[in-house]
Amino acid sequence: MFPIIDKKMTGIHLRKIMDAKGLSVKDIQQYLGLGSVQSVYHWLNGLSMPTIDNLYALSELFQMPVDDLLCGNRRYTPTSIQYSSMKRLCAYYEKIKEYKAA
Repeated sequence: MFPIIDKKMTGIHLRKIMDAKGLSVKDIQQYLGLGSVQSVYHWLNGLSMPTIDNLYALSELFQMPVDDLLCGNRRYTPTSIQYSSMKRLCAYYEKIKEYKAA
């Protein structure tokens, strides 16, 4: 399946992030230097998406990766680095369990 971004779900997600951070639509408009709040409302209502530049700026404002701002149909697959770290962590946990059992 070809990965796509769900504009409606992304808008809902952006609204939740804004609410959690205590930010208003006006705050976002001013931070991004937009001429009006209408663009932000279009994003939140799933009518359009922020440009990549705006997504990048929002990721800085929200202190989260761009990927975490978007909702789509792509399944999460851990990278090899994440998998390797998780494998090491699990092995360490097993050693601790063995040590405590002894």
